[in-house]
Amino acid sequence: MGCRAFDLSRIAGALGAELHGIDLAASLDDGAIAEIRQALLDHLVIFFHDQHLTPEQHLAFGRRFGDLQIHDYVEGMPEHRQILEVRKEEDETGANFGGGWHSDVSYLEEPALGSILYAREVPAIGGDTMFANMYLAYDALSDGMKKLLDGMTAIHSARRAYGLQSNYFREGKRSMKIRRSSNAEREVEHPVVRTHPETGRKALYVNRGFTIRFSDMTEQESAPLLEYLYRHATRPEFTCRFQWHRNAIAFWDNRCVQHYAINDYHGQRRVMHRVTVNGDRPY
Repeated sequence: MGCRAFDLSRIAGALGAELHGIDLAASLDDGAIAEIRQALLDHLVIFFHDQHLTPEQHLAFGRRFGDLQIHDYVEGMPEHRQILEVRKEEDETGANFGGGWHSDVSYLEEPALGSILYAREVPAIGGDTMFANMYLAYDALSDGMKKLLDGMTAIHSARRAYGLQSNYFREGKRSMKIRRSSNAEREVEHPVVRTHPETGRKALYVNRGFTIRFSDMTEQESAPLLEYLYRHATRPEFTCRFQWHRNAIAFWDNRCVQHYAINDYHGQRRVMHRVTVNGDRPY
């Protein structure tokens, strides 16, 4: 498939495409940015290889799609607070950052539009990232389940990862600076099925990382149906898997995608830079 600004090749049936022949460090015109945005809307996660961006260029590319986020609980780079350095050293053990199916910062009132992850150092083997298509997850539900879920809302919170009682990042050595806070106990309410503001398509919008329960239900009452939805949403036929190489970039749409950073590279170093574009309130 040919495009004016780049060549595009799909990597899986469910989602994902690689964009070739474009230099993100260059001064891209509005037409090229519009084509990249359309590729993101069409394919949900897009990948670029052999990119050579300074932190300033990484930030500048992200700003072409919206305002950028400063993470509430993870310290950004000292001179570029809007860049998270997702790092795991050779001697670190335990959980990795992003090592579970989730949609970035869904605990915010206005969760992220998308995230742009840049591979600075990658392990020789392992460290892939998986992505799942929440449009397909919704479409594959039965009519009865869709009728049940449409109109329902769920409670999202950061407390499991960043609350004062969280154990998620406690074990083992950790080079990333992650802050636990009572602010992580805050809860927000989002629709279980959200409508994408640009495509108008419906997507399942609950995730194991940050969804706590259904509104007006206890966690125990919510658990069976949520567990079913978590498993359903990440069925293999809804996913793609990306093998990282140094200087590759992934840009995914958090409004209709979940992702999972696979923690299978113990004893190897992995350093990624993440820029996150702010979004709007789900409806």
